[in-house]
Formats: sequence, structure tokens, C-alpha cells
Amino acid sequence: MKEKFSKALKNDNFLSLSSNLSIAVFGFLSFFILVRSLSPTNFGVWVIFITAGNFIEMLRFGVTRTAIIRFLSGSKGREKQSLLGSNWYIGLIATIVLSLLIWGIYLIFPETLGNSDYYLFFIWYPVLSFLNLPFNNAISVMNADRRFDRMLFIQTFNKAGFVLFLIVNFFFLKLSLIDIVYVYLIINALTSIICLIYRWDGIQYLFRATKESNKTIFKFGKYSTGTLIGANLLKSSDAILISLSPFLGAVGVAFYSVPLKLTEILEIPLRSFVATAFPRMSKASIENNIEEVKRIYYSYAGGVTFIILPIVLVGFIFAEEFVYLLGGAQYLETKSIFRIFCIYGLFISVDKFTGVALDSINRPKSNFFKVIYMALANIIGDIIAIFLMAKIVLFASIAVLVLKTHYGLFDVFNISFSYTMISTLEMVAFVTILFTIIGILVGLNYLNKDIEIKKRLIIIEGWIFFKKILADIFGLVRK
Repeated sequence: MKEKFSKALKNDNFLSLSSNLSIAVFGFLSFFILVRSLSPTNFGVWVIFITAGNFIEMLRFGVTRTAIIRFLSGSKGREKQSLLGSNWYIGLIATIVLSLLIWGIYLIFPETLGNSDYYLFFIWYPVLSFLNLPFNNAISVMNADRRFDRMLFIQTFNKAGFVLFLIVNFFFLKLSLIDIVYVYLIINALTSIICLIYRWDGIQYLFRATKESNKTIFKFGKYSTGTLIGANLLKSSDAILISLSPFLGAVGVAFYSVPLKLTEILEIPLRSFVATAFPRMSKASIENNIEEVKRIYYSYAGGVTFIILPIVLVGFIFAEEFVYLLGGAQYLETKSIFRIFCIYGLFISVDKFTGVALDSINRPKSNFFKVIYMALANIIGDIIAIFLMAKIVLFASIAVLVLKTHYGLFDVFNISFSYTMISTLEMVAFVTILFTIIGILVGLNYLNKDIEIKKRLIIIEGWIFFKKILADIFGLVRK
């Protein structure tokens, strides 16, 4: 049993799952505490700060992250050192340029932005971007080297540190939103210092970057950047457009963020298996072993769907309990939104691994266009829901309530705005299902141009993969 357990602890899938599970658990804990520590308006401002920051992260690391994972998987010696140097060099230049741009915009419109829900982002994100640069670079290198043990440690340190502070703050300190941001910056700085001390980020190879290694990353990364930006837009555009709505604003963002956060339950196994599948598929592609690429694709796309299925069913049935547990009674109305996200969970595995397969066979341009189609569908759908359908729902609900004479004017507007907000957020969530289906269809079309995909094998090979995982788990438990 000891030998079996030791082997399981060293398994890439297990370590990757543990890392993502750690991130998710601490992410949920921080969300749980923050939603109870801050008013809906301040919590919405925090979500906007994190959401806008994540979008810029895609710009900063879009060029390097996917490219470095793919090319480091098959590199050694001097070539590897040059790629690591380019990873740092490009990331540093991107951070400087984007930070100056953000601060420059703030200096041009200080009053407007200072009084908006985006004030935290424009003032403090550039600081955060420099503080977490070594940390982010280290994550890319660890993923490429499949050092999921280090990823587990460093990400747990980062997330657990912030959660511990939030617990102390909730019970004793009662600090303001801006103080919470200060501590968040400090914890990210400490995480980066650890990565620098142990040289996990590859900074020692900064000056070994060459024109060739820069060109290699840029050639691949110019499309992977667009892919990551588009993928981030699929989620961040929801929050951004909601925040711009005169009916919703920061409060709408806060209400939408609760069921959206719960979708991470579905994404925990997905992220974990993507982290292990991508380097393996890339290595097989570089070795021109297309059959192995297809086998990995079938196994993971179908297998992870079977893993997610019971989570989807439990989430759909107990949506009210999940929403209450995470957000509290004031967010209970969002249970219907979470149920819509559960349906979306049935499609995410095939969509994600189709994109991973395109990147692994060196077709980042195709994956880029796939994500662009999805992002455009999402943005157009959101605009229709938030700025057109919301008005129709609002006026219709007011008309209906006015006809019911036992409602006062104040009650009419209160009930109408509440109903309009939830209905609009439900429509935004439903758009998520539509753009995911579009992504699957477009992605499979692109993938078929290079490697012939048999859709039924996604189910067949996926079921075999799923049974193997269950056998490993039950075998470990029995012994």
C-alpha cells in the first residue's frame, strides 16, 4: 500500500489535480470571506479589479505561456536556456509597456477613472504586475517541466497566505477594501521572492535570450496571445459589460460573480488534466506521432466529460444550497444562473481539449480563430441581453406590476429592478452555452483539416480513460 500510495503522489495527473484543487479551495474560501466582509458594491469593485487584471495578464503572458510550455517540452541544453531567457525578456517588456499605458490613461482621466468602479485597477494593477512577474514566469516553467509538485507548493503558499489574512481580518482587523488590496500585493511579492530565491522562474537565463528564441516564441505566441485574450474575454466580457449597464453596475457584477465562481467546481478537473495533457500532446506532435496525439485527445476530451458529469448533476440539483453556502441568503436568487452554468459544464471538456489539440499540433492560428468566433458570439449575445432585452424585461415587469393595484410605486420599481437584474444575468449565462457549442463545432472543423477526428472515439476512448482513473482510485482506496 505504501508503495502504491507513494507512486500515486508522484503521478502528474494527481499532482496537477492537487494543485488545481488547492487553488480552487483557497479561491472559494477567499471569495466566501470577501463576499461577507464587503458590501455588494465594494465586492463588485474587487471583482472588477481582479477581472480586469486577469484580462491584462492574458496580454502579458499570452505570447510566452503557451509557447514556452510547447517548446520547452522538447528542448534541452542551450536551446532550453535561450527559451527561458526569452520567457523573462518578453514578459518584462510586456509588463513595462502595459503598466505605463494603464497609468498613462489614468493620468489623462484621473477624475473620471478615480470615481469609477475601475479605480482600483487603474491605480494598483500596474504595481501588482511587477510584483507577480517572477511568480507567473515560474508557473509557466514548472508547467512545461511538469514540476507539478513545485506548482502545488508555490500556488498553495500564495492562495493560503491571502486566505489566512482574510480570516484574521474578518474576525479581528475589519480593514477596508484598499487595505485588503495592500495585503494582496504584499503576498504576491513574497511569492515572487521565493521563486527568485530558488530560481524557479529562469531569471538566471535572462541574458541568454537570442533573436532566434524570441522569434520562435513570438511566431507561436502572436496567435496564442489572441487565443488567451479571447478565452479571457469569454468570461471577463460578461463582468465588464454588466458593470457598464445602467441597470446592473457593480451590484450586478457581484450577483453574477457568485454562480460564476461556483463553475470553478466544474473546472477543477478540467484545468488539472489540461496541464498534463498539453505537454504530452506537444511532445507527441514534435515527434510526429499523430496517432498518439489523437489517442490523448480522445481520452482526455471524453474522460474528463465523464468526470465532470456527476459534478454537474449534483450542482444542478443542489444549486440553492451551493449558492447559499458561498454567497449567503442575499444571493439566493442566483441559483437559476448556476443551473444554467451546470448545463454549460457538459460541453467545456470537448471544447477545451479541442483547443489544446490545435495548439499541440502547432496550429495556434486555428485555435485563435476558434476562440475569436466564440468571443464575438459572447459579446454580441451579452450586448443584446444586457442593453436590449433588459430594457424590454424592465418595462414589461413594470407594466405588469402597475396593473396589480396592491403594489405601491416604490414596490413596483424595487421588484421590477430585482427581476430585471436576475433575468438579464440568466440570459448572459445562457449565451455561455451557445458560444461553447460554436467553439466545439469550429474547433473540430479546424482539427479535421490536419488530423482526422472520429467523434464517436471521444466517447469510447473517454470511457476507457474514465474507467482507468476509477480503477486507480478504488484500487488505492482498497489497499
